[in-house]
Amino acid sequence: MDRWESFLFDLTDRVLEGYKISKEEALKLLETPDNYVALLVYCAQKIKEHFHKPDEIEFCSIINAKSGACTEDCKFCAQSKHYKTPINIYNLVPEEEIVEGAYRGVEFGANRYCVVLSGKKASPEEVNRIAKGVSRIKQEGIPINVCVSAGTLSEEDLIKLKEAGVKRVNHNLESSKRFFPNIVSTHSWEERYETIKRIKKVGLSACCGGIFGMGETNEDRVDLALTYRDLEVDSIPLNFLMPIEGTPLYGQAPGISPLEALKVIAMFRFTNPRAELRLCGGREQNLRDFHGMAVLMTNAMMVGGYLTRAGRDIKKDYQLLQDLKAKRKLSQEV
Repeated sequence: MDRWESFLFDLTDRVLEGYKISKEEALKLLETPDNYVALLVYCAQKIKEHFHKPDEIEFCSIINAKSGACTEDCKFCAQSKHYKTPINIYNLVPEEEIVEGAYRGVEFGANRYCVVLSGKKASPEEVNRIAKGVSRIKQEGIPINVCVSAGTLSEEDLIKLKEAGVKRVNHNLESSKRFFPNIVSTHSWEERYETIKRIKKVGLSACCGGIFGMGETNEDRVDLALTYRDLEVDSIPLNFLMPIEGTPLYGQAPGISPLEALKVIAMFRFTNPRAELRLCGGREQNLRDFHGMAVLMTNAMMVGGYLTRAGRDIKKDYQLLQDLKAKRKLSQEV
């Protein structure tokens, strides 16, 4: 057994026993030689199967409930008013559309449905309207768990959403504290970090992810993973940059290769063994023929499209589950 095999097998065994890997070990995972990636995926899969149901994959869906005209200048985002991008711009959709989106999620086979708003922070009126829509979803008995992504919400807003039936709130840090100012200047990393703490304080499940391929270093990727471990977030959506024409990162960001993406996913599995890892934006374009290997290490896939871009054909995702002999996670309260 050579040194890389020894390192990966030993680290896997220790994680299975409850060991929290160090920053140095996490960085070394990202430095795994390409010809050992299959072994790295195998080890990450072992960790997944130890802490989660091994043959179960969850589908989740979203509704772009309020699109564009955002005051923030996130360099990766098509919805910022600072950039000219080919998207639709509209205010918060009516309550009926929020409910209809939940029914569509069920049709896709989704176990989760997230109501997503553009903007730094939902207004009190918007929070009230979302809460009414979520209450109707619950009243109509739609078999799906409802999440919300609405920016920097106050404790009062979060409690209102929780009382309406929201189970989980999404709020992404996107990258490390060090790299964050390179992609956003209109709000701080610390502001988002404090919002995540509020989400957990009121007893809601926290869904917090990142985007990879924006020009961040391996250290930035590890720092983000360890931050989420410290926060004990429940769900981590893994996004890979989809450069959108008109945004500053279009034609400028280095992107990420399929093997590099697999290393990132594996590192998040080693650092956050109990968290749900979700394959989200950019999974199709960036993983390409290695998509199935990524699913072996993760718990969920976003289906039915993203905020401003179309997603993968749902038939391909169902075929992938069939090929992996996995089953779709059925709706249940969390």
